[in-house]
Amino acid sequence: MRIKWKILIPNLIIPLAVGALSGFLTRNAMEKYLELRQPPLSPPPAVFPVVWTILFLLMGISAYLIAAGGSEDRDAGAMALIPRIYWIQLAVNFFWTLIFFNLGMFLFAFLWLILLIILVSVMIARFLRIYRKAGILQIPYLIWLIFAAYLNLAVFILN
Repeated sequence: MRIKWKILIPNLIIPLAVGALSGFLTRNAMEKYLELRQPPLSPPPAVFPVVWTILFLLMGISAYLIAAGGSEDRDAGAMALIPRIYWIQLAVNFFWTLIFFNLGMFLFAFLWLILLIILVSVMIARFLRIYRKAGILQIPYLIWLIFAAYLNLAVFILN
């Protein structure tokens, strides 16, 4: 498969930009978060941006594989070829960060995260049918979300 740069670049930039914006909007909330009682297995704060950067890159590559599949002359409008569920889960992901960190609504954030896990599970199933590698690239994201749900629920219970 030849790399279609016109499709790859936006597919990498969009999820990274969503992550960067949510990180920017919650930058002051991390201090409050560190004051909360943390559950066992809570990673140090430096782990989160590294993991999320990797996950957003995998998300972008996965979306690229879906959008770039098929004929060479399909570059125009290729972003529209990504299933709608991808865009919905990206928005839900963005808002979870604000709900949890900025609003401190831990129970609602947990329920929102369950919604995100369901959306990502559906997205993976759809991606697997369209392009198996694209679906597989989303599995670390799902695993991290399940771990995040544990952390989120534990923060709610402990605080």
